[in-house]
Amino acid sequence: MPQKHDILPSDIMEMAAYSEIRAARRIEIGLVKRARRLSVGPFATFYFENYDTMWMQIHEMLFVEKGGDDQIAGELEAYNPLIPKGKELIATLMFEIPDAERRARELARLGGIEETIRLELDSHAITAEPLQDDVERTTDAGKTSAVHFLRFAFTDADVAKFRDPSVRALISLNHSNYGHMAVIPENTRDALGRDFD
Repeated sequence: MPQKHDILPSDIMEMAAYSEIRAARRIEIGLVKRARRLSVGPFATFYFENYDTMWMQIHEMLFVEKGGDDQIAGELEAYNPLIPKGKELIATLMFEIPDAERRARELARLGGIEETIRLELDSHAITAEPLQDDVERTTDAGKTSAVHFLRFAFTDADVAKFRDPSVRALISLNHSNYGHMAVIPENTRDALGRDFD
């Protein structure tokens, strides 16, 4: 069944109705997100987004910020690009380091890391592309951002390989100061495989 690629204004619930289902939806989406999360190395985490995660994000923004109808268009513009469009995976990569001093120190060592990220299918690699081409994620001083939005563009052959359990699938970061990889587990592959049309 083809996935939904965009959240429309008609998909947005009234906040009074949303508040009644909010607690249950948060539990439900927590389970969805758990299967779509992949840690690579000590502090890089990939959160693979889809229609459901972005639907929840938009509703939470509207619920918390209480901007009403005037806020909806901005939220749709911000979050619709994070929904896969049929032949891609989209991830939010976060470098999660609770201690502020250590976080600043580590991010200062990781300039350009966004250019070293690959999704590997056996010997074939799909290079991550920044979702927002106009946003510089590494400063001139060589410090990277704590958050990156990434797109992995697939061909039909790539999709077939990704769905083939005999093909090893992993995510790698090949930066000189952060060289780590993680095999994508079966439950995550199953969840992400449904992102493709």
